[in-house]
Amino acid sequence: MAVKNNTPAGRVFDAVNVAVLVALAAITLLPFVYVVAGSLAGEAEIATRSFFLWPREVVAGAYDYIFSTDTFVRSLVVTVCVTLVGVLVQVMATFTMAYPLSRRSLPGRVLILNLVVFTMVFGGGMIPTFLVVRELGLLDSYWALILPLAINPFYLIIVKNFFQELPEELQEAARIDGCSEIGVFFRIVLPLSKPILATFALFYAVAIWNDFMSPLLYLSDPDKWTLQMFVRQVTVSSDLANTLGQLDPNYIPPEQGLKFATIVVATIPILIVYPFLQKHFAKGILIGSVKG
Repeated sequence: MAVKNNTPAGRVFDAVNVAVLVALAAITLLPFVYVVAGSLAGEAEIATRSFFLWPREVVAGAYDYIFSTDTFVRSLVVTVCVTLVGVLVQVMATFTMAYPLSRRSLPGRVLILNLVVFTMVFGGGMIPTFLVVRELGLLDSYWALILPLAINPFYLIIVKNFFQELPEELQEAARIDGCSEIGVFFRIVLPLSKPILATFALFYAVAIWNDFMSPLLYLSDPDKWTLQMFVRQVTVSSDLANTLGQLDPNYIPPEQGLKFATIVVATIPILIVYPFLQKHFAKGILIGSVKG
């Protein structure tokens, strides 16, 4: 049962907490609201008003122009496909490695776990990773965006701990009934792992969707650009017509409005996914994070 602060000092403390949280929420939300408002405003209003949360006149021309260009549509489709395939590969790689490591009878288990922890502290860096990707023939391939980050060691350890907490009796009963270890994993372990599965699937999806450095390093073909590369080109380009693919040579796209609209369109899809998986967050991220 929650205890209310009825003393003057307690009420002051609560008021300060509320004020700080409201300020932090405003700092977080107001820039995004401004970008949304700017994407719906005309160029003249953006130029004359330094900050606003709602345009005087709603203009959807920037969105119409973006969705009518082949470059944006192609980059959006590429990002969606890479995210879906990447999440499937990364989740399966993480879970299939975490399950055998959760078995205390696995030979060399301690050594493997120490190597996993080692990668959390020490990394090869950008140049060695690039050289490995190049030697594997993954340059200019979508697999270069997925395989180098296929397993997050921190996520792996949390999933491993979660598997260790599952009732051993259920798994033993499945083995007695004739299930192989693969059968136990897919028929018993995974169905019991829905909260943590949903949580880390979303974490991997957000990481892939927002990944900018990997496409910048490994993709040289503009036709293979992801959405984040498209956003980068739009925000830094001085020739938007050439970047986006001009449809009408007589039409000049609204420069700032296009940049704002591109940022909004790149952000909204991943935000839509959160409400559907929100109920799994607290349970999924905390379960298995206590015991070693």
